[in-house]
Amino acid sequence: MIFVNHGTLPRVVHAKRAVRSLNLHLFLVIAMAAGAGLTSSPALAGTPVKTVKPDGAPNRAAWMAQGSYGVMTHYLITPKGGTPQEKTADLNRIANNFDLNHYLAQFDESGADWLIFTLGQGTGYLSSKNEFIDRLEAGFTPHRDLIPEIGRRLHQRGKRMIIYFPGAQTAADPMVKRLLGLGTAGYADRHNEFIRHWSLKLGKLCDGWWFDSCGRQEDTIWRKEMDACRAGNPDSVIAFSGAEFCASGGQLKPTCPIEDYHAGEIHLLEDGKIRTDFIWPPGEGLSINADGKLRKAGQAAAFYLPAAQFIDNVQWHCLLPIDLTFNPAVPNQYCHYTDKELFQFVDDIKAVGGAITINVPIEMENGHVPEDTHAQLVRLGKHLQASRKK
Repeated sequence: MIFVNHGTLPRVVHAKRAVRSLNLHLFLVIAMAAGAGLTSSPALAGTPVKTVKPDGAPNRAAWMAQGSYGVMTHYLITPKGGTPQEKTADLNRIANNFDLNHYLAQFDESGADWLIFTLGQGTGYLSSKNEFIDRLEAGFTPHRDLIPEIGRRLHQRGKRMIIYFPGAQTAADPMVKRLLGLGTAGYADRHNEFIRHWSLKLGKLCDGWWFDSCGRQEDTIWRKEMDACRAGNPDSVIAFSGAEFCASGGQLKPTCPIEDYHAGEIHLLEDGKIRTDFIWPPGEGLSINADGKLRKAGQAAAFYLPAAQFIDNVQWHCLLPIDLTFNPAVPNQYCHYTDKELFQFVDDIKAVGGAITINVPIEMENGHVPEDTHAQLVRLGKHLQASRKK
């Protein structure tokens, strides 16, 4: 980030016979699905969701395809102050002002099934207390343990939480990388210990991880990172983003071939499809065509939609920003979509067994999602709920 038809049951007269017939029918459908590694997705009635990957391994991330959708917010605290002490005080003030009751009320109303929440990115400060970092140097994490608070309350609702953090080899979180010694001997092990600390602290409250700005590396290195992520919850799902859907030059397959779900970062939709050509840099060679579409000089627009649940043995998933761009070269207004376009895109994703998380703006001072954006999420949730009943 730069920022299945079951047919119609015979008509019966006796009510009890009808119930028995329906139950037997459902039993047979479920039994056949289980034998094929399938379940029926509650988010889009009749859509087969495979719980076994093409290579025969369990699909840890099947719950994402079976659920409705996810919501993400980039809660990144940037405290003000003239001294380190003043910035730490402002960090605590902002974290203490996070209105968790309102935030979770909005989440409930959205109809989402999981939340991706940021531990940090780019500001030099974390959004939740971290004893591992505090032991190295105090002042960069707040007293409030916000992420465990969120995790407990989500799990009380039967919902799930995924943690966002920049990948191990990017400098996008300068404080953590400085304290862990990015570029020095033993750094990879120290970073894995930092992640392991978080995983053990959160335990089953952490259902997954989404790492940003990752590059290709050997599977042995990926496995060490994934082991650290799963220290507290062996069922955690993990994704490593290589900006495959927005800045990879058409290389759509996962950067990490052994991850659980595709990070799937998107910068822009156009007519209900993912724009995979990289629009960059800001303001340079950009224009608006006669149809009001964003174009880059000398570069053909490229489009993509998934055709299957898995991409290179990984659960298909995308992360779509609405009302707030991930890319400074894509103005915010191009990240606002009509209900028709947004709902159809989500339906198209779910129709093939894919999963989607929608990133929305958040007010840093109180943790509120803007009302217009929230209202669209509520409408999306109702649309998906209605789809389940068809």
